[in-house]
Amino acid sequence: MITTSPGGLQAFADESFREAELGGFYVLAAAIFEPASEDAARDAMRDLQGKRAPLKLHWNEMNQQLRHNAVKTIADLDGLYVVAVGSPVPARRQERARAACLVQLTLELHGLGVTVLHMESRTPELNQRDINTVRGARFCLPSGEVFRIGHIPGKREALLWAADIAAGAVRAQHEGRANYQPLLDGSLHEIVVATDC
Repeated sequence: MITTSPGGLQAFADESFREAELGGFYVLAAAIFEPASEDAARDAMRDLQGKRAPLKLHWNEMNQQLRHNAVKTIADLDGLYVVAVGSPVPARRQERARAACLVQLTLELHGLGVTVLHMESRTPELNQRDINTVRGARFCLPSGEVFRIGHIPGKREALLWAADIAAGAVRAQHEGRANYQPLLDGSLHEIVVATDC
C-alpha cells in the first residue's frame, strides 16, 4: 500500500505501443514506490539485469521466462503500477496518443500524492513535448498544486525498468497474451484513455 509522504511521491514512467489502423494502442506505465522502498526496488531491478550491465533491462529484449520472472519480481515489490492505455493509435499518431495518456496519467498520479514524474528521456524535442503536455495538464489541477516532470536516460535509473516491465505486461494482455498481467492484479491500476486519433 502506497501512502503519501510529506514531500510527495515520485513516479517513474515508460511506454510501449502498437500502431495499427485497427487495434492500435499506447501504454504509458508509471511505477510508484514508498521513498523508503525505492532502493530495494532498484536492487531488485539490477538483480534481474544480471549480465546485461551496463545496459538497461528492457521488455522487448527478454525471452518468455525472463518476462515472467520480471513481472513476478515487480509484483512482489511494495509498489503500485498506474497504467494509461490509449486507443486508437493509427500509424504516425503515437505522439498524439502519448500526450492523451500523459494528461490522464498526470491527473491520476497527482491524486495519489505524486509530485514528481520521471520519464525515460528521448530526444530533446520529444522531451519538451512531454513537458508541455504536463504543463497543460496542470491547469486541471487545483491552483497552487505542485507536479513536476523530468527526463532520465534509461540506463541511469533502474526504477524506469519496473515501469517498462509493467507496460510490457499490459501490452501483452492487449495483444492476447494473458500470462503476465494477472501476476500484477494486486498492484496494477489501469486507466482507459480515448486518444481521438
